[in-house]
Amino acid sequence: MKLAEVVATAGEVAATSSRLAKIDALTRLLRQADAAEIPVLIGILRASPRQGRLGVGWRGLSVLDVIHADAPSLSIADVDAALTELATASGSGSAAARNRHLTALASRATAAEWDFLARAMLGELRTGALEGVLLDAIARASDRPPAVVRRAAMLSGDLGETALLALTGTPGELDTVGLVVGRPVLPMLAATAASATAALEITGESSVEYKLDGARIQVHRHGDHVGVYTRSLADVTHRVPEIVEIVRALPASDLILDGETLSLDEDGGPRPFQETMSRFGADVSRELVLRPWFFDVLHVDGRDLTDEPLSVRLGELERIAGEWRMPGIVTDDADTAEQLSREALAAGHEGVVVKAIESPYAAGRRGKSWIKVKPVLTYDLVVLAAEWGSGRRRGWLSNLHLGARDPEGEFGEPGNFVMVGKTFKGLTDALLKWQTETFPEYETHRAAGGVFLRPELVVEIAIDGVQRSPRYPGGIALRFARVKAYRPDKTAAEADTIQSLRALLRG
Repeated sequence: MKLAEVVATAGEVAATSSRLAKIDALTRLLRQADAAEIPVLIGILRASPRQGRLGVGWRGLSVLDVIHADAPSLSIADVDAALTELATASGSGSAAARNRHLTALASRATAAEWDFLARAMLGELRTGALEGVLLDAIARASDRPPAVVRRAAMLSGDLGETALLALTGTPGELDTVGLVVGRPVLPMLAATAASATAALEITGESSVEYKLDGARIQVHRHGDHVGVYTRSLADVTHRVPEIVEIVRALPASDLILDGETLSLDEDGGPRPFQETMSRFGADVSRELVLRPWFFDVLHVDGRDLTDEPLSVRLGELERIAGEWRMPGIVTDDADTAEQLSREALAAGHEGVVVKAIESPYAAGRRGKSWIKVKPVLTYDLVVLAAEWGSGRRRGWLSNLHLGARDPEGEFGEPGNFVMVGKTFKGLTDALLKWQTETFPEYETHRAAGGVFLRPELVVEIAIDGVQRSPRYPGGIALRFARVKAYRPDKTAAEADTIQSLRALLRG
């Protein structure tokens, strides 16, 4: 398949707001792909190449000085080979090697092809070929039930391999895709409510559990081998030996556990999220010890539990995890749930998560079976720009422009970010310094007042609510927004939506 065909289809997808038209265009493209091309094609369309980290940044691309090809000649196999060379370059001289590989690829590409490839490598393609649209296109192109395709993608954690299996495998193979110990799956996600009482009105009888301000972990054990993965499925086993040893001591040979981890202070209270993330990301430092809390079990000793009700999974978790289980109770009483929420807050945690007791584990989904409750409304938003400060903040990038995700394109291109407000509140001198040093790495362009950024940095913002405002395209503005913390553990695709913020107007 020629790269030019992919570029043309991506342009067609981006040019329409119709979900059906997007699916039609992608379906035609998928049906043209050979088996070897399918995972490559899916990775490129998602702006997430199958090679993973390429070691390529905006600055490395911006300094290239090349003359592009007049006519298209590149195949996606050519592109895949070039990306493999980029990803495998390491050691002394790797920067120069990457520059040579990029220059060679850019020289073979037309200007339109290179613009597409550069954005795909940087993860900012945003053609409207969102994962949900791609899943529907894969189902249509393969004539397989969408629910079966979606489940296989969630349990495998690999959309490219799911597409390959759907398009080239036998009719029953997708049905057999299940959990595999050692292969991380997409984590189940929670919606948001203002109180435990409001959450119980949605879920009914529930497990009400502490909500920690920590890092999500998924832990797999097969015999003595233990793997620990982040919410984005990155392998961090080598960074968390204390968690590995704890799981090795649990009374089961095969396990998949879902939970959170954070570091504790001398009194047993939670340290700030930034300290946990600093320790979580450290390859060497072990000064802060991470303690796990497990709140779900997906597999135990040959038995998959994702389709079992939460009541069954919690019974197994109690038997296996013991002291490492997340504190919680099962109740349908609002007063009891509110009391546990107060206890969680008093212990220094964020609040509670209310989980319907009969709910299955919906990997990768954010439904109404799990609902997180925090006393202050917090949302994960994306930094779109930053203004230069004045007064004592002169010389620092300060006031943040904040955007919410618009997955369906209600206010523009699907997958874009809608500006919902600005804030400089909550920014310490350390954060101001970090922003000023870091934001240029994400810069797209500058204006007199500040720097505009690629929408990649996620920041947790506390607000008192929203108000109607004609100033922003989404029709709302944040009330009393302040920065809580940057969230390096989350991607822009996990940011909260403009629809969830607008729902506060009706709350």
